[in-house]
Amino acid sequence: MLHKTKTSFITILKTTSNKKLSLKRHDKPKRLNRALTSSSSQIWKSRLSWRIAAAVFMTILLVQTMIMNFGTVPTFRQRLLDDLKETNSTAIAAMIDPSAGYNEAPFTSEQAARFMAISNVKGMSIYSYQNEPIAAYGAAPSIKKEHMTVRGHSKYTPDIGLYEIVLNAADLKRPYYIAVKIDADSVQEQIAYFITDTIKIMLIMSLFVTTVLMIALGHWLLEPMLFMRSNLLAAFKAPEEPDIPKSPFDNRDEIGSAIELTQKLIHQNAENLTRIKSAAEDKIHKLAYYDTLTGLPNRTLFVQTLNEQARQKQDGSAERFAVVTIDLDHFKDINDSMGHNIGDAILRSVARRLRSAMPESAVVSKSGEDEYVIMMPLSTEISSSRAVAEKVWHVIRSEPFKVFNESFQVRASIGVATFPDDAIDPDQVLKNADIALNRAKEEGRDTIKEYSEDFDRAVQARFQMLRNLRDAMEHNQLELYYQPQIDLHSGEIIGAEALLRWFKPNNSKEGGTFISPADFIPVAEQSGLIVPIGEWVMLTACKTAKNWKDEHGIDIRIAINVSAHQFSQSDICAFTQKTISEVGIDAHKVELEVTESVFMDDISHTIQTLQNLHAIGVELAIDDFGTGYSSLSYLRQFPIDRLKIDQSFIRNALNDQDDASIARTIIALGHALNLKVIAEGVETIDHEAFLIKEGCDEVQGFRYSRPVPAKDFLHFAKNYKNDLKPVD
Repeated sequence: MLHKTKTSFITILKTTSNKKLSLKRHDKPKRLNRALTSSSSQIWKSRLSWRIAAAVFMTILLVQTMIMNFGTVPTFRQRLLDDLKETNSTAIAAMIDPSAGYNEAPFTSEQAARFMAISNVKGMSIYSYQNEPIAAYGAAPSIKKEHMTVRGHSKYTPDIGLYEIVLNAADLKRPYYIAVKIDADSVQEQIAYFITDTIKIMLIMSLFVTTVLMIALGHWLLEPMLFMRSNLLAAFKAPEEPDIPKSPFDNRDEIGSAIELTQKLIHQNAENLTRIKSAAEDKIHKLAYYDTLTGLPNRTLFVQTLNEQARQKQDGSAERFAVVTIDLDHFKDINDSMGHNIGDAILRSVARRLRSAMPESAVVSKSGEDEYVIMMPLSTEISSSRAVAEKVWHVIRSEPFKVFNESFQVRASIGVATFPDDAIDPDQVLKNADIALNRAKEEGRDTIKEYSEDFDRAVQARFQMLRNLRDAMEHNQLELYYQPQIDLHSGEIIGAEALLRWFKPNNSKEGGTFISPADFIPVAEQSGLIVPIGEWVMLTACKTAKNWKDEHGIDIRIAINVSAHQFSQSDICAFTQKTISEVGIDAHKVELEVTESVFMDDISHTIQTLQNLHAIGVELAIDDFGTGYSSLSYLRQFPIDRLKIDQSFIRNALNDQDDASIARTIIALGHALNLKVIAEGVETIDHEAFLIKEGCDEVQGFRYSRPVPAKDFLHFAKNYKNDLKPVD
């Protein structure tokens, strides 16, 4: 069998070789020679060719392996076993004594011993035609008695090299059943040799077929792909002047036509790049250094020019110069109310007016959405930066800007810094001018501010305050104090206002100091920290009020201040609902206090937010009422429950008739709108008497208690003595 298999593989190899020789005879010599030389020299340098070769090789090898495992090897093994059976059955049949009775042993023990000594038989068990045991010799076979009559029954155990067979009357020509145990070690050895030889032939065939296939693919596919790849690499390295040779491939087939099209696209791309490069560079430069709306230099170009001017100064060849930063006041309102078309037209008009008013030596730049910055050398005619700023200020205010038959009076805040008086570093000079501009905006806008070191110190102080405030949040330094609210009709405690306090630890004798809310609240609002702080305040206050009720039976309203940023920038409705649900406090026991100035920023948003909060069930109060700019037409649309009179009116009400009249009017207004009125800042019995007389509903102030920590408030509430005479 092994010889036949080898012969068949050799025949295949010869046939393939003959086909290859035939191809050499009939193909064009040059073309085939090129395929065998040029392709073979490049094919194995490509990662793609290695992948294809590996895939083809493994596929052929896998197919051959499957054929060998499921066909050739099992067939070869069975043939060897059949040979063993045939050889031994013939030899055993020849030993049988024809004269022996059917129930007698067909041969003697000596005959069986001699046979097993010269053969590979290890043992025999003899059964009569009725399947009764007659004799046994050597190692007994493991075939059971009931299997003796099964025609052709055999058992091959390759692990121990044994082959057991059953010989019947047809095999022996006598009416016996003989189970034979045969040493089959030679079978496994022959199979191993067969597999080894077969694998060698398989590898040779796989390598041969793969090589022939890859040579063909190399010529018809890989060489054109490598040529196209070299074209693309040349175009990538030098897109404007690619070094591309003429294609040697026939453009009538698919690959040749693709190469021709690729080369045309490469040349076309090179021409396009060359044509647009100069225009693109100009456009990029303009976009990088000039404002697209006004055509003025942008902040990047301004900073470069500023640095150049400063270097000239350091060389001793330039004079002092002013840096003036300008911000158009409330320009966002124009954009929001009139539209960006109007806003853009005003920005262009401001740019033209500034450029025409400044001398050629000045650099006028647009540095932001509605910000401009000017650098101007100082001379004998204009010797101070302040004079430059005043000129700019008057230029902007001189007359309204007319856009689409409408006039717009524009105002500006201006910051001024001088080089090198305020700084010798040009970036620092610009920064100082920005600091002065911020101070001008903080102090009411429409004004000029010259840089002062005090401004810088104030900025640094704010930054330090912000860092300290972040540390305070991280280290739990913030605390809530509570001030009681009293019902003027019953004299009972009906609420408490939660007030934020910050005790900052230090190395002093007292261990720290209280930071005034007036100092850190504005910093928190400017930085956005007021939103997480406000959420912490609401959660903590609600938990405290719930604890007072559950643990001590003190069921009062908790008043929580909501900042403007918290009201407009966070989803206060969702957070309030979540807090009430998590804490388990009654919604009507929570009151949110918002200053009236917050309401005026966005009326529609305000009304919607207040309605959503009111739907949750919380109470709403306008804090510091009378100090803002509330409109009565809007006030009646707000679903509020309470007006809170600012403490400044109460403290002076006894001595100032105007403040008394304001307090009296607010109380009357609140009652007219069917609202409760609470007054803060009640410090004396006289204040209390005044408010009782005017019909105020609720009060809070030092007359009853200062703001105190939660545990002290609890003590106050438990020991509170109502000394107020109820009003009928």
